[in-house]
Amino acid sequence: MPQNIFSQKEIALIWDFDKTLTPMYMQEPLFKYFNTDSNQFWKEVDQIPSFYNQNGLHRVSRDTVYLNHILTYVNKGLFAGLNNDLLKELGKQIEFYPGLPEFFLNLKKSIEQNEEFSQHEMRVEHYIVSTGLRQMILGSDISNYVDDVWACEFVETVPPPGYLKNPYSLENRVISQIGYIIDNTTKTRAVFEINKGTNKYPEIDVNAAIAPEKRRIPFENMICIADGPSDIPMFSLIKGNKGRTFAVYRAKSKTEFNQVNDLQRQGRIESCGEADYTEGSKTSLWITSAAEEIAKRIAEERSRWLKTYVGKPPRHVTNE
Repeated sequence: MPQNIFSQKEIALIWDFDKTLTPMYMQEPLFKYFNTDSNQFWKEVDQIPSFYNQNGLHRVSRDTVYLNHILTYVNKGLFAGLNNDLLKELGKQIEFYPGLPEFFLNLKKSIEQNEEFSQHEMRVEHYIVSTGLRQMILGSDISNYVDDVWACEFVETVPPPGYLKNPYSLENRVISQIGYIIDNTTKTRAVFEINKGTNKYPEIDVNAAIAPEKRRIPFENMICIADGPSDIPMFSLIKGNKGRTFAVYRAKSKTEFNQVNDLQRQGRIESCGEADYTEGSKTSLWITSAAEEIAKRIAEERSRWLKTYVGKPPRHVTNE
């Protein structure tokens, strides 16, 4: 058995945010605060790639171009004074699907307080990986139940040319640049960071060559929950490496049901269910069952390891 600095006793649930945990886009409180027509904003965002194409720019990130449009609204005074503190405050207004955030805590308890699993010191960790705004997620009611969040970040104070030698002011706390981006493809990078333990130990580079059996959380110890085609890269990575995958849809929405049903028919996800996390719902039962199945496998593997690699204690020799 190779030496391993990680015990691999953790189970990671990796969650998308918008339309997975929430019935609305998280930016809705932002639009209400500034009395902005959200439909108009998103229509503009949808047309921005075409606008850029017509003006000679042919490589545009569709997933995150909305970030630039938020900055345009700031610069034009429509989102005057918007900063990260305000984004975090607005995050308190985000509404969640039924059963949340309590389901996050209940799932942890169902594994960590189960005697069969607790003897192996298993832990459940919740991670959010989203193309949305990290500060709004951190301000929301669910933030106290998650271990980490990957999402987009804005920069407020920008260091000017020569800032290494000359002092500069920190007074203007208004978002002015994009500091970090997560798009539908780079979500997989976040998954690799969780897999290798980079998020817990920054000295481990995400591109470092680490054998699967030596990584902090193996893919087969992961459950990915998201809502649609934009999450296919993340679904494919986890499912392709023996992890579990589940898609949710808004209750009574035929369009969203057809979307996730197509993913299941194509073999991209294992199952799907309504975005209802209350006790006894199909979604809560499926996710809990998947976590328990992973926990049982870990317990069995550890028990076999103990029997194989831990020798029996010496006994007294008795005369026959």
